[in-house]
Amino acid sequence: MKSPMKALVAGVAVLTTAGALAGCSSSGSDSADGKTELRVATFPPGADAAAYEAFAEQEKQFEKEHPDIDIVGVEYEWEGPTFAVQLAGGSLPDVFTVPFTDSKTLLENGQLTDVTDAIEELGYTDKFNPIILDGVTGDDGKIYGFPRQAYAAALHYNRDLFEQAGLDPDSPPETWDEIREAAKKITDATGKAGYAQMAINNTGGWQLTSQTVARGGRTQTDNGDGTAESTIDNDATKAALQFLHDVKWEDNAFGSKVDLDWGTINQEFAAGNIGMYTSGSDIYTALVRDFGMDSDIYGMTVVPMEGDDPGTLGGGDIAVISPTVDDTTKAAAVTWIDWYYMQKLMDKDAAVLDAKTLNESGQAVGTPLLPVLSRELYDESQEWIADYINVPVDQMAPFSDRIWDQTPVGEPKVKTQEVYALLDTAVQTVLTDQNADIDALLAQVQTDAQAKLDE
Repeated sequence: MKSPMKALVAGVAVLTTAGALAGCSSSGSDSADGKTELRVATFPPGADAAAYEAFAEQEKQFEKEHPDIDIVGVEYEWEGPTFAVQLAGGSLPDVFTVPFTDSKTLLENGQLTDVTDAIEELGYTDKFNPIILDGVTGDDGKIYGFPRQAYAAALHYNRDLFEQAGLDPDSPPETWDEIREAAKKITDATGKAGYAQMAINNTGGWQLTSQTVARGGRTQTDNGDGTAESTIDNDATKAALQFLHDVKWEDNAFGSKVDLDWGTINQEFAAGNIGMYTSGSDIYTALVRDFGMDSDIYGMTVVPMEGDDPGTLGGGDIAVISPTVDDTTKAAAVTWIDWYYMQKLMDKDAAVLDAKTLNESGQAVGTPLLPVLSRELYDESQEWIADYINVPVDQMAPFSDRIWDQTPVGEPKVKTQEVYALLDTAVQTVLTDQNADIDALLAQVQTDAQAKLDE
C-alpha cells in the first residue's frame, strides 16, 4: 500500500481539438512484488488529513480483499481546458472522475475506455437510471463509464448571516424576489455579499443555464441526431441576467468579487463572506473537507421554480478509466470502481462499511444526492447507513423535503462546455457593466453558440 501522491492533476474540459494520444501511457504497471499497480484519483488539493486517513483505511480494506492490486492514490481535480494535454502527457490517474457534461465530448474524442462488458458482467446495466446511463453511452451503443453520483441544483445559504440580518434560517427564500430581498438585508446588516454567483471558467454559463431552467426556459434544443439548436435568447435567461444586474447594481448586495468559479465561491462561502449562492446539491462534503466550513453555518434549500415549464438542472460525475491502460490494469480498475464507488450504492454490507469508515474518520456521511439508481434503492441505502449519518440533515431539510417535487432536467448535450464559456461572457458583462444591454448580449451569444453547434 502506498500513500496518496501529492500530485495535482488538473483535468480540463472539452477542447474540440483535443490532442492525439499516440505514444502516451498512464497505465498501471507490475510492481516488484508482482502486483498490478493502479493509480486512482483521491481528492482535490486542500483536502484535510482526515479525508486521507479515511482513504488509507479504505485502501487497506480493498487490498486485503484484492492482494494482487496495489493502490496508489493521486491528488486530482477536474477544472477546465487542458484535459487532453494531461492525458497525452500521462499524468492522469488510471481511474478518475469526469462531469456528465464532459463525457460526450470525451467519448467523441476517444478519451474514455469501453466498459460495456464489465457493467453487464457485474449486472448493473438494468439498475442505472436510464437518463443517467445515457450520459455515458456513445453513439455506438457502448458504455464508457460508471455513473457514481448525481446532484440537483440547490441554493446554499449561511444560517449565521441570516440570523444577523433578522432572517429565519429555517425558512429560507422560496422565490427569486425573496432571494433578492434577503440578499439586501444580509448586506445591509453585515456588509457581506448577500448573494454571489460563479462567473468564470465555464461555471458562469453553468449557473446561468441552471437558473434559466428553473425559470422555465432552456438554452438548447436537442434534435436527437447529435445536433442541436441554440435557444439562449429567451425570456428566462433574460430574467436570470436581470436578477444579477439588480442584485449587483440596484441593491449593492452582490459584493465586489465578480470573478468566482466553483472553487473560489466555495472558499468564500466557507469563510463566511457570502450569504447565498447556487450550485449542485452535493457540495457540503467539499465545503467541510476541503474549505474548512463550520457545519453550524450551513443551510440548503431548493432553487425557486417559476414559469410554465420549470425544472432543476441535474448533473453529476462518472468514474472512468484512462484509454491508455493495458488489459490487466483495466481489469484492476473495474475491480476498484466496483468496490470503491458502486457497491455502497446497492449492497448493504458495503454501504455500512463505507459509511462506518468515513464516519470514524470524521468525513461527511448522508449528504443529500439524487440517485443514480432507483429512488427506492437510494432510500433503502439511507436506511442502511442511518446510524452513521453525521451531516446536519435538519439544516438541509428545506432541500431534501422539496426536491422530489421538482422536475429534473439534464444539462445541454451538445458542445456543453463551449457554450457555457460563451455564456460566461454574458454573466461577466452584466456584473461589470451597469449599463449592459442584456438583449444585445443574448442575441450575440445565441448567434455564437449556434455557430459552435454547427461546427
